[in-house]
Amino acid sequence: MPGIRGPSDYSREPPRHPSLQINAKEPFNAEPPRSALITSYVTPVEYFYKRNHGPIPIVDDIDRYSVSVTGEIGNSKDLFMKDIWKLPKYNVAATLQCAGNRRTAMSKTRTVKGVGWDVAAIGNAVWGGAKLADVLELIGIPKYTCSTPSGGKHVEFVSIDKCKEENGGPYKGSIPLFQATNPEADVLLAYEMNGETLNRDHGYPLRVVVPGVIGARSVKWLESINIISEECQGFFMQKDYKMFPPRVNWDNIDWSTRRPQMDFPVQCVICSLEDVNVVKNGKITIKGYAVSGGGRGIERVDVSVDGGKTWVEATRFQKSGSAYIADDDSKSDKWAWVFFETEAEIPWSAEIVAKAVDSAANVQPENVEDVWNLRGILNTSWHRVHVQVGHSNM
Repeated sequence: MPGIRGPSDYSREPPRHPSLQINAKEPFNAEPPRSALITSYVTPVEYFYKRNHGPIPIVDDIDRYSVSVTGEIGNSKDLFMKDIWKLPKYNVAATLQCAGNRRTAMSKTRTVKGVGWDVAAIGNAVWGGAKLADVLELIGIPKYTCSTPSGGKHVEFVSIDKCKEENGGPYKGSIPLFQATNPEADVLLAYEMNGETLNRDHGYPLRVVVPGVIGARSVKWLESINIISEECQGFFMQKDYKMFPPRVNWDNIDWSTRRPQMDFPVQCVICSLEDVNVVKNGKITIKGYAVSGGGRGIERVDVSVDGGKTWVEATRFQKSGSAYIADDDSKSDKWAWVFFETEAEIPWSAEIVAKAVDSAANVQPENVEDVWNLRGILNTSWHRVHVQVGHSNM
């Protein structure tokens, strides 16, 4: 593609914030400290987790950069940034979460394969760009379309990003055509993040944002959009990011028996405390995030200071000064996380537990063993931290 290229090595990587916890250097994968997540409802770009599969692509000439739209349509078309910029611009607050978030805790049960994320492979941003439904209308696909006349039922996104899992080919993924052409699904071709031009780590100059869906489908550094009859056959759709039961191992796995993971389940994490804590007095504040996929709101967050024997309901909020009401789009951001907070007295030592319930009454499973899978994805078990009251030497 003119104007954009993928470097063959890591010599031209962008600068990153020094507080990020690096899980892999080449390709670069890193997350912020968990406490940084709850300092701001909108995650600052420098604290937003970085998930990469190869060297960061470089755009030399934004005026020559274009995205080709091909496949089961009448005529293929090249879209330049000026074409995207002419379309109505939307700002969508949406939380992206890597499917491997909390993988480290899952691996303590049994070894899993993948980047060792703690609890911060997640972030909430305001994405600015054109709705994919408007983009597809430019090439003759009406809104709310399930299938094109020639049989296109899926929209595949292909990146300039080259990765070893594709044998040096591009990263790619797909979503159903009906989701892509539904304006209410808020799928974006985004060129801004938090009111600023996308930076290189997050997909400059153009990326897909698929709200409510695991981050793997929000393809960065977009090169082409293909209207196809079957879902994408790329590695990350067919040989990764699928949910298997605990009995499946690398000797008996059959990838074809499971569908690619899309929506993420209900999830919550305590961010104001580390896994093990010593505090000077028994009164503590417990804060964290809760989120569910598919646009489902958070109906409740329960917190226990006795390992799950008794519970209190935490307060929930998104933006200060505005009440959070699950599934009320006029008052709440349907694709974004919710913060929770409560206070508790710790007599001496405690296992603090948090679990969330979404607006469809889905609740997090109690034990990580129940959701263990060989790829270590979707660890949504109750989040647990330990607190002990210590004595000050003063």
